[in-house]
Amino acid sequence: MTTPGPAESVGATALRTGSRALGWLHRNRAQGTFADGATAELAEPDSVYKPLGEMALAASLVLRDATFPAAERDAAGDLLDFAWDQFRGGDLLYERQLRFPAMTDPLESYVHFHRAGYRHERLQALLTHLTDLTSYREYEHAPNRRMAVANATRVIGVADRTDWPARTAATWLGATPEPWTMDWMTAYHVTHTVFHLTDWGAEPHALPPRLRDYLATWLPVWTDVWLEIEEWDLVAELLVVDAAMPEPVCDPAAWRRLAAAQHEDGLLPRDGRTGTDDEERRFDDHYHTATVATIASSLVLSRLGA
Repeated sequence: MTTPGPAESVGATALRTGSRALGWLHRNRAQGTFADGATAELAEPDSVYKPLGEMALAASLVLRDATFPAAERDAAGDLLDFAWDQFRGGDLLYERQLRFPAMTDPLESYVHFHRAGYRHERLQALLTHLTDLTSYREYEHAPNRRMAVANATRVIGVADRTDWPARTAATWLGATPEPWTMDWMTAYHVTHTVFHLTDWGAEPHALPPRLRDYLATWLPVWTDVWLEIEEWDLVAELLVVDAAMPEPVCDPAAWRRLAAAQHEDGLLPRDGRTGTDDEERRFDDHYHTATVATIASSLVLSRLGA
């Protein structure tokens, strides 16, 4: 592990941390490979399907913000090509959406490729039809997940009928509750509410002023709590929120602490209690933290105009 010096800027720390995390994902991408004969049913969707979608998300944002050096942008393009190939050029997503028309995860996966310029015309046409249906728009998700669907809908360019104020009010963050009641899972819900409201930092002013004020007060406190117990994955998510706000509020020391937890090969442990030499297990346990750190770094560099 490398400890950044106290004089290192947030931008320099974010660039180094994100570059290493992205490089680790790129080198280990073959760990996220479907077994031969994978079908639209995807009996264990979290094993490969979810990681592929999340790596595609990070890569799409690296390309959207274009703030990393060319080598990192090339790696992001490789990751997207790899994931798109695993999804059989989008056919697997189309088949899953056709087989399970009420499910929203094909849309939530496709949007990352769409953001980066990939297209699957049959899936696009199917989603245009489905997103016009009440049963699809009102699928029983947690409130922040329903916002994910709404954001994906507007990004791919189909009609967005979302009542965003009502969707926001239905979330934990939208109610601005007593901040000391925050727990681990609620923290993830809060981060995702901000991600989808702002389209992953592209629209920071989409965050209502009341929520900006609430987060400006409490986001640094929550970040300190999770830093203290070394929940690095959640710390990285909270730093994405910080970078998605109109003005960052977290102490730059949070970035230095996260960077100090990173291994020389780019792996970022999800917390301070995990560790294994098994390569497959290492990927399963830690790919998400590398993904979120890449996103956070890209947003920070975009804010700084890197």
